[in-house]
Amino acid sequence: MTNTPSASSHRKGKELDAAIVNMRQTVALLRNQAQTGRIDPAYVEQRLAALDKLMEEISSDRQASGNKERLAALFEVSRVIGSSLDLQTVLDQVMDAIIQLTGAERGFLMLIDEERNLTVRVARNFDQETLSSDSFAVSRTVTRRVMDGGSAIVTTNAQEDPRFAGTQSIVTHALRSIMASPLRVRGQIIGVVYVDNRMRAGLFNEADLEALDAFAGQAAVAIDNARLFSATDKALAARVEELTMLQWIDRQLNETLDLATVMPLTIEWSMRVCNAAGGLIGLYNPEANRMQVAARIGESTLPSLGTPITPDLAIYKVMMDAMNVQEPTLQPATDGFPALFCAPIRRENQVTGVIILVSDAPESFPEDAQTLVARVADRAAIAIENGRLYEAVRAANNAKSEFVSLVAHELKVPMTSISGYADLMSIAGPINDKQTQFVATIKNAVQRMKVLVSDLSDISRIESGNMRVQLGAVAVPEVLDSSLDNAQTEIERRHHQLTVKVPKDLPPVYADQDRLNQVLLNLLSNAYKYTPDGGLIQVEVFRTGDQVAFRVTDSGIGMTSEQLANLGTKFWRADNTLNQPGTGLGFAITRNLIELMNGQLDIQSTPGEGSAFTFTLPIAS
Repeated sequence: MTNTPSASSHRKGKELDAAIVNMRQTVALLRNQAQTGRIDPAYVEQRLAALDKLMEEISSDRQASGNKERLAALFEVSRVIGSSLDLQTVLDQVMDAIIQLTGAERGFLMLIDEERNLTVRVARNFDQETLSSDSFAVSRTVTRRVMDGGSAIVTTNAQEDPRFAGTQSIVTHALRSIMASPLRVRGQIIGVVYVDNRMRAGLFNEADLEALDAFAGQAAVAIDNARLFSATDKALAARVEELTMLQWIDRQLNETLDLATVMPLTIEWSMRVCNAAGGLIGLYNPEANRMQVAARIGESTLPSLGTPITPDLAIYKVMMDAMNVQEPTLQPATDGFPALFCAPIRRENQVTGVIILVSDAPESFPEDAQTLVARVADRAAIAIENGRLYEAVRAANNAKSEFVSLVAHELKVPMTSISGYADLMSIAGPINDKQTQFVATIKNAVQRMKVLVSDLSDISRIESGNMRVQLGAVAVPEVLDSSLDNAQTEIERRHHQLTVKVPKDLPPVYADQDRLNQVLLNLLSNAYKYTPDGGLIQVEVFRTGDQVAFRVTDSGIGMTSEQLANLGTKFWRADNTLNQPGTGLGFAITRNLIELMNGQLDIQSTPGEGSAFTFTLPIAS
């Protein structure tokens, strides 16, 4: 049966205890012999040899026990320092663990800075208290030798050690027991860990140094991991902040298509990112083949680049130079001239503009700020292009509206002439039945043209924002009677049944009387047109809260959900079997007129059953 390590250690311990008891008995016997004067030299020599052997065994056992304790302590502190990724927490834990492991009075953890100098990052004592800066009394000679040589150092008494005795720090601070080990990770020394005891000499030995050196290796890895985590965390936080800023920029730039708003916003954000004193946006005008200042912030955005060039010519020169550069460029500050930063605005690999920023501040335009402004420029390129397209569409739409308005106005004169001459034909002399039919056809066509021209004029005014309504108190029965009178002929011709429900005490509404009459006539026209002959048309007016509701219901062909979604689209007409004449503009005009009179419209329709159009207007106060 094989003995386990614990059983063997137990047996060895028992044997050692027995040897100690036996040796105590031998010492008592030798003492007794010495007292009686009967000493056997051979026996004494034999017993002293046995005692020496016992001392060696005890020392060996003590050393093994010490090594075991160090390994246990090393394991425990290694576990502790791996529990956090916060750099300062890790540094404190490392220093406390080293002091605990070595039994030192004080401990210092120093890291190498960018200038290759050792900087104290942690200073702790045995009670795990942080030392003040006036207690940073360490041997610079020891720490510098460890850093330069890359090897751990131990001295049992620095006052007598020829390597360090007589150095200023050793003498001044009365240093004695000292140990120091390099912090090495990935083949590079990143710092030094240093422990000492100013009162006791001989506190540390080579075994302690080996334990410190082993632990320093693990501590260096923990410190490096914490550093990497801290750097990554900072980089991530900076990236999140950058993305948040870009999200705000995107939101603000996309809230409008107005170039006059987009471009100042772009400059403001760019200046905020770089803390610039001024800035401008130049846009390329292909027709003039030159860059033009589109927006500027700051009274003196750019200085003159040299007489006799004026500031405006200097700006033009910088903008034209930027047209030939695909990447952001920085012109550092010189005597009398601020720093200039240019970021091209690119769209589809073409430079369409440039952002120019100026700053008098030292170390202007760091790389991260330059990168962020370049990203702002990329986002601005899309917003500016959309704004340009919007301006072009709006200009074309305005031109179309002006053209429609002009044509509608010009058509009124010949239509009036045609209608007038058609009326004169029956006065000028007798005409036969066939000719009378022709005249009626001409007058009907002219009337349809008048409706079309009127609708085109209204749509043109709505699109250009020139549609005006004259709001005031309007008596509902009066305007309703007028609308019904105008529609009565067609309703009777189609043999529809008409019912009207209007309360007698109905209050007046706040509206434009002529436009309200136009709305009601359009809804009545749709009702009698899209209801098969002999259908039912109902008109209801009633009060609801502080509003008056108008409802026109028919038993016509109705509309599908897809047709309802398209209703109000200019020149759109639903496919149906009734083939009624119309422009496809009436409902678009009706909806806009209701909104201009501060009303709301609701439509309910079922295919094959009919439709109900309800709109409300506020009561006149």
